[in-house]
Amino acid sequence: MEQYKKDFIDFMVRSKALTFGDFVTKSGRRTPFFINTGSYSAGSQLAQLGRCYAEALCQNLPDGFDVLFGPAYKGIPLAAAASIALSAHYSRDVSFCFNRKEAKDHGEGGVTVGHKLRAGDRVVIIEDVVTAGTSVRESVPLISSHAGAKVVGLAVSVDRMERGTGSASALAELKEEFGIAAFSIVNIDEIVEYLHNREIDGAVVLDDAVKGRIDEYRREYGCR
Repeated sequence: MEQYKKDFIDFMVRSKALTFGDFVTKSGRRTPFFINTGSYSAGSQLAQLGRCYAEALCQNLPDGFDVLFGPAYKGIPLAAAASIALSAHYSRDVSFCFNRKEAKDHGEGGVTVGHKLRAGDRVVIIEDVVTAGTSVRESVPLISSHAGAKVVGLAVSVDRMERGTGSASALAELKEEFGIAAFSIVNIDEIVEYLHNREIDGAVVLDDAVKGRIDEYRREYGCR
């Protein structure tokens, strides 16, 4: 496993963005682990998060994107942080934009803020996690409606590797549906492999009991 993935897992645990227990997802599934990028609340955290996204983008789409799009609301700081990190650490000045929840009918108007999408723009959607893919399916036609801009990728922080509408993962379904690159900084297999019985700041957050619950959950909901 690449070092940036290990660093990201450590970072999520220390930031309380990755927790283990008993939770209910938006889809109604009871899950023993939960990822919440809304837990990031400091500039130093956004700086590290942006760098992890930037590394994943450069690994998976080294020369194939021009603009980062952050779906409102959680995607907005993620796209901005990744754009900053690409400039600061990879010498790539990549534009970013995001959508409004409601169209603005005064001033400059429109439903997007930031970079003005145009023909030829290769756009990557930046998300936290993907469960049903609703915001992605809303974002793709919005982006494509702007003078021929094209969605070429989807980057998320964690791939839960759960079934979407069929037997494949939601991420794999979106990749197939839109013909785009779809990838994560880390996936749940990598998280379990790295954290199982490992101490972080003197505590084990993923012991045998937690791993057993994750294994059981994935037998029921994991992708094939």
